Amino acid sequence: MPIPKKSKTVSPYFTEDDADQIRAAVQAVGQLEGYPSITALVETSTLRELRRLQRKYNGGKKWAGVPAGRLRPGQRTREESAPPQ
Repeated sequence: MPIPKKSKTVSPYFTEDDADQIRAAVQAVGQLEGYPSITALVETSTLRELRRLQRKYNGGKKWAGVPAGRLRPGQRTREESAPPQ
């Protein structure tokens, strides 16, 4: 089975506290759990969640891809993050 080609990147943002905990987890148990790096942990976790969302909302099928630049970049604004009124 060929290894998938990695050509695009996505950069997640974490709070400083969360980033500290991610580094601590990788340092403490990363090797035991198969995560030699933060990238490996984030990538595996994200793809696991993606598959869950596909199963829940798209009959387990892949969605049509969306090219880079089609989504608004960056974190959500305060207005977007605010609870509904």
